[in-house]
Amino acid sequence: MSCGRDSRNASRGAADGRLALLADEGFRLFFPLAALYAALWPLLWIFAFSFDLPLATTVTPSLWHAHEMLVGAFGAALIGFLTTAAPEWTDVEPLRGRALWLIAVIWGVGRLIGLFGWDGLGAIGAVADLTWIAVLLVYLCRISWRKKTDVLLAFMFWLSVLLASVAWTRMSFLLGNPDASTQGVYLVGFTFLGFLGLALARITIPVTNLILDPTETSSPYRPHPGRLHLAPGLVLLVMIAETAGLSPAVSGFILVSAGAAFLDRVSEAFIGREAFRAEILMLAGSSMLAGAGLILTGAARLSAPWSEVTGLHLCLMGGLGLGVLTVFSIAGLLHTNRPLGLSPLAKLSAILLTAAVAVRVLPEIVPAMAGLVPHYAVASLLWASAFLVWIVAYAPALTDRGAVDIGK
Repeated sequence: MSCGRDSRNASRGAADGRLALLADEGFRLFFPLAALYAALWPLLWIFAFSFDLPLATTVTPSLWHAHEMLVGAFGAALIGFLTTAAPEWTDVEPLRGRALWLIAVIWGVGRLIGLFGWDGLGAIGAVADLTWIAVLLVYLCRISWRKKTDVLLAFMFWLSVLLASVAWTRMSFLLGNPDASTQGVYLVGFTFLGFLGLALARITIPVTNLILDPTETSSPYRPHPGRLHLAPGLVLLVMIAETAGLSPAVSGFILVSAGAAFLDRVSEAFIGREAFRAEILMLAGSSMLAGAGLILTGAARLSAPWSEVTGLHLCLMGGLGLGVLTVFSIAGLLHTNRPLGLSPLAKLSAILLTAAVAVRVLPEIVPAMAGLVPHYAVASLLWASAFLVWIVAYAPALTDRGAVDIGK
């Protein structure tokens, strides 16, 4: 009998240990949260609610869908990325334990409301989302002030833009203004593309150098510094055009130019035979899909025969989605003391996500493909599978206590 009690205590102790380990660094907690939410919310929306939401009355379900994928799923990814990368870049101790759990709870309050499109508690969800964004902004400001560094200024700027964009969107939700709500969701999506441009610029350089020289004794890859902020800068110009009410033709050309800036980043993958490494292909693929999506969105405003939503899905679901999955995969190795070299499951997750984007977007670009398959349902299943496969691939690393002190 005592053996059984000891076994239960040991199991409980192991579970408590894994739970504590999840809050040792931001990526261990928020990357799985982001992956789970990104996988399960679309399945619930399509298969359980049939493109409706039970508690949505003033805000259309499609706007809730966009909001929850951006602020919910990609928001959690942003929390995990910044609470992990910012301390590493500035050589400070990362947030741990109770602080991370508190941010997760605040983020979760917004998700409980957004999960069902609960308009009646929209104000509470708005406060929760604005709170975690503000906490992240204050956190980066404190680090910058303490370390007297400007390395985080670009991310602080885009967090401020995100705070304003989410505030605009949530206020429009509360007022029941569909046009302002749609514009607000657009601005939130473009803001995340700004973050994507910054993150890809910061990640591509060290990863490429590590692939070219695993000994880390040299830095053979040195891109032009002008590329660091070109894509985010043009995305900001797109947002200014959106808020200024410029004509569809003018904003369309600006969207095309922002897309071209992302496509320009693809050239950074031309590093010889190492260009076929999964890490390089995923980084370049993220830029390519984001750029192509922005160009398609701009072309739609210039009378191309597809909707803006098609282009937005390509750049947000495709470019941003693959970028997030790439960050998950690379950080999941380097921050757990593992060498680069993605596992077959990690590669499969990228393939599944790319297939999901193709199934979602191509029938709207090529009319002959429309109706061949239920592309919304198939795309959501492929999308969910991509993130669930990633969780399966990286769960052992994220719960490995031997890797806790890596990178500090």
